[in-house]
Amino acid sequence: HLQNSHIPTASPGPAQTCRSIALGLSRSPATPGTKIGLVQIAVSPNNNVVNIYEKKGKDWHKIHELTEHSGRITGTVSTPEEDCISLENLLSTGVDWAPVSNRIVTCASDRNAYVWTLKDGVWKPTLVLVRINRAATCVKWSPLENKFALGSGARLISVCYFEKENDWWLSKHIKKSIRSTVLSLDWHPNNILLAAGSADLHCRIFSTYIKEIEDKPGPTAWGTKMPFGELLLEHKDCGGWVHSVSFSPSGDQLAWVAHNSSLTVVDAAQGKEVTQLTTDLLPLLSVLYVNSTDIVAAGHDCCPYLFTYTGPHTLECVKKLDIPKQTSKGSLSAMQHFRNLDKKATEEDNNELETLHQNSIMQLCVVSGEKAKVEKYSSVGLDGAMVIWNFKRSSSRAWSSLAFFFGLNLQRLPMLGLPCSAHTARSGKLHTSQLCANHIYWCHVSRIAMTFDYSHA
Repeated sequence: HLQNSHIPTASPGPAQTCRSIALGLSRSPATPGTKIGLVQIAVSPNNNVVNIYEKKGKDWHKIHELTEHSGRITGTVSTPEEDCISLENLLSTGVDWAPVSNRIVTCASDRNAYVWTLKDGVWKPTLVLVRINRAATCVKWSPLENKFALGSGARLISVCYFEKENDWWLSKHIKKSIRSTVLSLDWHPNNILLAAGSADLHCRIFSTYIKEIEDKPGPTAWGTKMPFGELLLEHKDCGGWVHSVSFSPSGDQLAWVAHNSSLTVVDAAQGKEVTQLTTDLLPLLSVLYVNSTDIVAAGHDCCPYLFTYTGPHTLECVKKLDIPKQTSKGSLSAMQHFRNLDKKATEEDNNELETLHQNSIMQLCVVSGEKAKVEKYSSVGLDGAMVIWNFKRSSSRAWSSLAFFFGLNLQRLPMLGLPCSAHTARSGKLHTSQLCANHIYWCHVSRIAMTFDYSHA
């Protein structure tokens, strides 16, 4: 059940490793909202260019090239709709494709953001006045696509909207209590509330109500008064960088994953009760609600895991969602047998993991179905692979997952400067990396593997 497709691009060097990927379902302008299929993909190969490819048969052909940024595109993020998929190869995200309005927003290290609109077969950019003095790190369209939020290293969030009178994109800043780089964003279903995870180990929820473009919002479980910039939740000391945040389908719960390998859910319907589960996994980098009670999270363990939350203090890890690879073992010589024992602390001569992904999973996003009942979701990793997963749950608490592998052949090399991945650690290579607040160093010499956690030193 594996489907492969390849993009005919030149093999990039270390400085051109694919950094940003955004996938979308195309539609006819005359029939908006009609899904044709997964036929377009936007790729930024670790530079300031976004290439858009179209799938014809089994091959991909480049049809557009977006070349307005002067700085490196920082990554991507997905929309909450099933009509558009986005992928990322970084911890931060910087491309988003709006499925209904068919607009692309990009941000980069040049501190600029552009909204791209397709006119007469050509993508035309419009500069957004984001007013930041540090690199942009993440961006995401709101559910109604009338505004978008942009995080940056300037310790603020820019909420951008279109002003028809002057025909330009303006921004308003949210600065309250943010003390470090904003790493992740997610919108509440009401199009007003915005969750943000940052490198100051905090997770927050803000109001983004803009009276010029939307009606006054009604009360929610998070609060009743919602002027622009109002802080409705601030959870301190999440245990590490907050890599990803995700609202539940109802918007009454918020889940996030931090670099201390924890998954946390705060429940506004239960008086903002906080439930945290610290796992024995490697750090999780992405989290996604697939229905009202089930959560899928993935990260440096190279495979997705299923969690369930049914109420306060009932958060648990259910199972590993992956299909082990079937590998055939060949005969080894006695010399090779002892070499493997000495160098890799194993008798096997195969460095491949048993998981479909061979490196850290950076992002999960919805492919098919609504957020209240996700039928398919995708994962993308630093190995350059995208996997489509079927998700089904029966009344007897049985889950099934069938993976369709799309080998996009973009670049299967780890990103420079990224944290140590599970692949690097398990392959027996000497690798040292400093990771956010929890300083973890991987040492693999001969048959000794050690992990040092300095978070409480």
